[in-house]
Amino acid sequence: MAKTYENAGVNLEAGYDVVRRIKKHVASTARTGSMGNIGAFGGMFDLASLGYKEPVLVSGTDGVGTKLKIAFAMDKHDTVGIDAVAMCVNDVLAQGAEPLVFLDYVAVGHNEPAKVEAIVAGVAEGCRQAGCALVGGETAEMPGMYTDGEYDIAGFTVGCVEKSKLIDGTKVKTGDVLVGIASSGVHSNGFSLVRKVVADSGLKFTDKCEEFFGDKRIGDVLITPTRIYVKQVLEVIKNCDVHGVAHITGGGFDENIPRILHEGQGLDIKEGSWEILPVFGFLEKYGNIPHREMFNIFNMGIGMVIALDASEADKAIEILTNAGEKASVIGTITDSGVVKIG
Repeated sequence: MAKTYENAGVNLEAGYDVVRRIKKHVASTARTGSMGNIGAFGGMFDLASLGYKEPVLVSGTDGVGTKLKIAFAMDKHDTVGIDAVAMCVNDVLAQGAEPLVFLDYVAVGHNEPAKVEAIVAGVAEGCRQAGCALVGGETAEMPGMYTDGEYDIAGFTVGCVEKSKLIDGTKVKTGDVLVGIASSGVHSNGFSLVRKVVADSGLKFTDKCEEFFGDKRIGDVLITPTRIYVKQVLEVIKNCDVHGVAHITGGGFDENIPRILHEGQGLDIKEGSWEILPVFGFLEKYGNIPHREMFNIFNMGIGMVIALDASEADKAIEILTNAGEKASVIGTITDSGVVKIG
């Protein structure tokens, strides 16, 4: 026991306990190509085992943001790891890449092994959903950096795609339809505003709002983990000629879908062609947010958008429906140069 270090606020024994606790979670994410064991200085992956001819590596990194504040308030820590994975793997998926490996970073003020295990268990669950291996990570104990009971989490992923199958938006054309895939809720963006809306309304995360959520507590609805679309969308990419994919994150429809468009192209989004979840009605009402502005902040019930020729829309929707997703044609790509929602 390093007593001197412990006197400075760092408990090495707790760190060793964390490693012991998370080994089984890490092992559960093993996949073809993953190598080595937890505890090595670097995570390894055998790319040759996958048989790519012209592999392009696609990487992504992200965190969960201030959604963590709701996890703290609800004392629920087993889903934020899913969020960390989702925010990374859904991004590389937008280029057509299959996520292969994931690494997490958890920073705490005081190491509580059971809490860290819950966080990493969520990361492992996200990796299993995405089909990628958790090959490493870091748990940093930093006394004085975080309020008691609080922490931060971030992640990093590397995916791979054949160069000939890279989705970069070059094939997107006017007249393509947009197939939207339902989100599970707010996902992991816009929570600085979400928290302000709740605070200004005088409500607490532990309160209920029967008008929108029935018997569920507000915090339980808001902490719903981000949907991971990897396996479902890869199946669409395999069977359809996908022109573009957009992950709907911060900035909503206005910021994210135009990232796959060419200069001069625009969008015609048909509101009513999908379900806008009750949580967005709650935020709009209690935040007094103009309806059109909601689409420029939140995902409004659509977490991922696929652009393809209209002749392929039914096939894509059938694949997604068979995979348990709610999907529908939500709009088209136009030559207007603007984003129209109505």
